[in-house]
Amino acid sequence: MDSHQEYQLKKLVKELKKVSGRHTELISVYVPSGYDLNNVIGQIASEQGTATNIKSKTTRKNVVDALEKTLQHLRLYTRTPPNGLMVFCGNISEREGVQNLKVWGIEPPEPINQRLYRCDKEFITSPLEELVTPKDAYGLIAVDNKTATIATLKGTNYTIHKKLTSGYSGKHRAGGQSARRFERLIEEESHNFKKRIGDAVNEIFLQVLKDIRGIVIGGPAATKEDFIDGAYMNHEIKKKIIAVKDITYTDESGIRELINAAENDLKEVEMVRQKAQIQKFMKYLIEDGPIAYGPDLQKALDQNAIDTLLLSYNLPEEDIESLYEQAIRQGAKVEIVSDEFEEGYQLGNTFKGKAAILRYKI
Repeated sequence: MDSHQEYQLKKLVKELKKVSGRHTELISVYVPSGYDLNNVIGQIASEQGTATNIKSKTTRKNVVDALEKTLQHLRLYTRTPPNGLMVFCGNISEREGVQNLKVWGIEPPEPINQRLYRCDKEFITSPLEELVTPKDAYGLIAVDNKTATIATLKGTNYTIHKKLTSGYSGKHRAGGQSARRFERLIEEESHNFKKRIGDAVNEIFLQVLKDIRGIVIGGPAATKEDFIDGAYMNHEIKKKIIAVKDITYTDESGIRELINAAENDLKEVEMVRQKAQIQKFMKYLIEDGPIAYGPDLQKALDQNAIDTLLLSYNLPEEDIESLYEQAIRQGAKVEIVSDEFEEGYQLGNTFKGKAAILRYKI
């Protein structure tokens, strides 16, 4: 699924969630990939007959008419599309007694396997939401002798699960302590802290390990190596380690530093891919390279000069669709960027949500 398909589905989910029926009169239909569409049409026709028994005249009319509109949409297809079909229909009028039926029909970008018919006060969107929920997560662990932060990275978001501090004694020892005894105390504190980190890592990641595509660990000097080599983490978690990076910080800023340091290892993650494109744009901006923004953007589109178009998710929908269509027609790539990370926010705030990397300078 590309960023434009994801954007459209997220907008649809948001739109559907805004609709609220006064009674159980909103229709949701999910037809899985490979399922016989005639069976679904038969079921909806049968439900239409049952709906004629609804006591409330207004509710009966809304349900029967919504089912009829759903049937009309389903009959546009001779067979179920390859990835399945989703149909939502209902009265979206906010005025009591006034009917404004609307139908949404979606051929999903990925196969769906859920068969569902529901008539309710709200549309059933959870299977649709699953399509735009990132499937793969990456574990992130930033660790040194004083602090540790454990997080996951999914799509355009990272989530901090746990922050730990050691109460590490540092380099100063109490009077009367021998150097060797002090060294043993420090080693014991370090070991106990790493054990606490390992216990937290096991608790957070073991229960979702099947969804963890890889784990990246970062920290200064040899501390992170000691943590990895010691018996602190479950062996199944260790198998998921894909990169070990030198980083300076181990708080939340260390997690951001770790994402940047591991961008080659995390290049399939949406945030990392989009960060890299915006960073490339910023590099070209400093070097007076092949980029366009502001009034020059339309000029670049008109000259078929765009290689990658960067659009903020928060632009008006009509602007996104218009610019997307123009860019795709000339063979450009398009990234619709969230503002939930620093570079995405910068695109929206500094460049008004529109910028491009060009094939050549204009």
